[in-house]
Amino acid sequence: MQIIEKIISNFSNNNSLYIGEKLTMSEHMIQSAMLAEKSKCNDDLICSCLLHDYGHFIIDNPDELVKNKLDGGHELIGYEYLKKFFKKQIVEPIRYHVLAKRYLARNKTYFEKLSKASKVSLELQGGILNDKDTESFKRKSYFKSSILLRKFDEAAKKTYVKMKTIHDYKKLLISKII
Repeated sequence: MQIIEKIISNFSNNNSLYIGEKLTMSEHMIQSAMLAEKSKCNDDLICSCLLHDYGHFIIDNPDELVKNKLDGGHELIGYEYLKKFFKKQIVEPIRYHVLAKRYLARNKTYFEKLSKASKVSLELQGGILNDKDTESFKRKSYFKSSILLRKFDEAAKKTYVKMKTIHDYKKLLISKII
């Protein structure tokens, strides 16, 4: 269970702000999981929400990348790292949550609700998805869970929310290890 302790340590020791937002990366991911819980999602999706931006913990300096107008590919970095430890049902939505944002941004109402930071990262991540890539994405096994994860992701940027801690999710994390 060394990976669980590492995850808890990364969450507990993260004090840097989530890129362009007013909360930490840890708070953002925990808030995403809390929203999935509130919506009565299954434990797999709750765990995906909890870990969806874990790749940012692996990238040296995500803020520096954005400042230099570069995308660090955090979703793929997180996916590649976490797939060694977690079930496919957990990591596949993580892998596709950026693609889900690009897909959802096709809808003008959704796009307008994106935070300023999310609009900046959208451009760095390839912009709004084209028709061909949209059709391909819709055929992915984890399309629906990726879309749900993304919606919780975008909504999980509130300050002054009564927060759980990563320790509250330890049993869930343990239950999802391969």
